[in-house]
Amino acid sequence: MGSTEGRRNHHNLVPLAALISRELKNEKMEKPTVRYGHAAQSRKGEDYFLIKTDGQRVPGNSSSTFSAFAIFDGHNGNAAAIYTKENLLNHVLSAIPRGLGREEWLQTLPRALVAGFVKADKDFQSRGETSGTTATVVIVDGWTVTVASVGDSRCILDTQGGALSTLTVDHRLEENVEERERVAASGGEVGRLSIVGGAEIGPLRCWPGGLCLSRSIGDMDVGEFIVPIPYVKQVKLSNRGGRLIIASDGIWDALSSEEAAKSCRGLPAELAARQVVKEALRSRGLKDDTTCIVVDIIPPDNSVQPPTPPKKQNKLRALLFRKKSRDSAHKLSKKLSAVGIVEELFEEGSAMLAERLGSDECTAQSTTSGLFMCAVCQVDLAPSEGISVHAGSIFSMSSKPWQGPFLCSDCRNKKDAMEGKRPSGVRVV
Repeated sequence: MGSTEGRRNHHNLVPLAALISRELKNEKMEKPTVRYGHAAQSRKGEDYFLIKTDGQRVPGNSSSTFSAFAIFDGHNGNAAAIYTKENLLNHVLSAIPRGLGREEWLQTLPRALVAGFVKADKDFQSRGETSGTTATVVIVDGWTVTVASVGDSRCILDTQGGALSTLTVDHRLEENVEERERVAASGGEVGRLSIVGGAEIGPLRCWPGGLCLSRSIGDMDVGEFIVPIPYVKQVKLSNRGGRLIIASDGIWDALSSEEAAKSCRGLPAELAARQVVKEALRSRGLKDDTTCIVVDIIPPDNSVQPPTPPKKQNKLRALLFRKKSRDSAHKLSKKLSAVGIVEELFEEGSAMLAERLGSDECTAQSTTSGLFMCAVCQVDLAPSEGISVHAGSIFSMSSKPWQGPFLCSDCRNKKDAMEGKRPSGVRVV
């Protein structure tokens, strides 16, 4: 049973290619300046972060740069967080075909993020270590922001005028009904910790293992129904820019999104990150690792970095993330950009791998060696070895067994285990 968390009416969203084409054609939106700050206080030593501002869509082409920011909140040790920090972004980029233009690259990015998360989980579990980690990855390319997340490390967007939006979904069993239903349908048991006398205490957990999260990377001792498939959201900021606050649950257990954003408005990014951590410690004390990254996306002609405090009467708040039809997209795009509205380009949160990897229009994507390639781990496959991600799936749009994307046998086994079709760790030869 697939989660309905991420099912949206995608035909009502503005096509990414159309937005970027208008941007390039009009030549009115220059590339913004990206400034960032980081602050942290450690208690367990399991929070890790990544800041990379020199990524390149086209290796060697300085005009194709993008920035990546990420937080990894480990549990049951720090091994999974360290591995994911060091490898996840490379896995994501490896899943993007070479030679794509910017608009095709951005369109491919959500699917590549899914493949990269699953590969990181599969590779780490093969090491036999039992720790796990949340992962919240933010990629900024021009005015386009793409966020992928598993677990409960959150990313929020604060725009001019004080309009707040959450770009992630918390995968906590206590708070997410759809995830509880998915875990139970896939073979997991959801309940609280039982103590002597039969009393139940604490938050809802998944058994075996007792994890409070429904999605993570690692956690091989918990069960494959704790999946690494991320919620992904992609938005395009207006030419007024905005501020991203990315933080581990040490922040969000102490502060609401509104409190975190309000506490640092008017401060440059570095001071803002420190202020958010300071406010969290003041509110709750140092009970957990506390990590925060603040990213300001600033118009090139604007010396004012952070968002300004909201006005008392903000009529634009109700328009945030307004979805537009194709017919009115061109006219509204200019109006929305002028008044600071954020445009939603993509949103998907299903835990079903077949839904997230989609389908290839051609018979298969070939490598330079003429072989097929696994959509997750990027290994070469002979035509007789590849298994369609849709094979045997109720979500298949076609019964054609040759329609890609394709999986190797190991990745197919993992897909089946995540969907509860066979016990975790059982291999089918």
